[in-house]
Amino acid sequence: MNTSFVYEPITLERQVDYMSVLGTCPQVTSDYAYANLYGWSEHYGLSWRFAHNMVWIKQTLPREIHWAPVGDWTKVDWTALPCLNGPMRFTRVPAALARIWEQAFAGRIRMTEARDHFDYVYSVPELVELKGNKFHKKKNLLNQFEKSYMFEYSPMYAECVEEVLDMQAEWHGWQEHPSEALVAENQAICRVLKDFDRMRCLMGGAMRVDGKVVAYTVGECLGNSTVVIHFEKGDTRFKGVYQAINKHFLAAQEGRFALVNREQDLGDEGLRKAKLSYNPVQFMEKFDVELL
Repeated sequence: MNTSFVYEPITLERQVDYMSVLGTCPQVTSDYAYANLYGWSEHYGLSWRFAHNMVWIKQTLPREIHWAPVGDWTKVDWTALPCLNGPMRFTRVPAALARIWEQAFAGRIRMTEARDHFDYVYSVPELVELKGNKFHKKKNLLNQFEKSYMFEYSPMYAECVEEVLDMQAEWHGWQEHPSEALVAENQAICRVLKDFDRMRCLMGGAMRVDGKVVAYTVGECLGNSTVVIHFEKGDTRFKGVYQAINKHFLAAQEGRFALVNREQDLGDEGLRKAKLSYNPVQFMEKFDVELL
């Protein structure tokens, strides 16, 4: 892509502009949710450029690569865009756009399945009810929590963000030797929570036992029928706390969403096993793409 194009920092001031363009996108994966871009922008060195009725996203850390452009992909004459004339590399390209590009750039495109970036998508009713043998262990843990503790669930408002930040600091402090990934995640969480009241797209929930926050979740609408969970943390001294915060946050949406996107596993085997154990109903596939 022509390096003379001017990219801007990802800011709160342009969130409405971005959300407007995102709303025209035929397929939205968790990567392109506004809070995800904003929260991780420092870690990945993300910036964006508004042009051709789309938003172009560039990553500069640890190396320079482009993410998929956001917008109505069906209304673009891709081969007519000068910025795509030369060799380019993209990551996190949703399957729907990869198929469009495969036709548009036949002969000069190379695509590689990016399994580590696949989004895990679940049925909201299934995760609320946890019925049947496939959820037997999860249901037992949930029952243990609900029977053992006098708990209170509440939606997350700006007034309780400080309590949630305190719990996040505690949670991070429990990690004796936090990995680079956990350090980066902690920075992203704090960045998002500190601007919670200024981010129009966010929703969340907090679980308290004896008045103290023991779990929280932060999510965002991802289209009309899907909610994406960006961050979810619990105090594991309370057995079943993760099953509880997951259930009560989703139940509180009162049927607003049919699906919940719980993002990717990034190739972490433990995380992959955990995500599979909740029985996803579908994966949102993504590709690494190279234009030759």
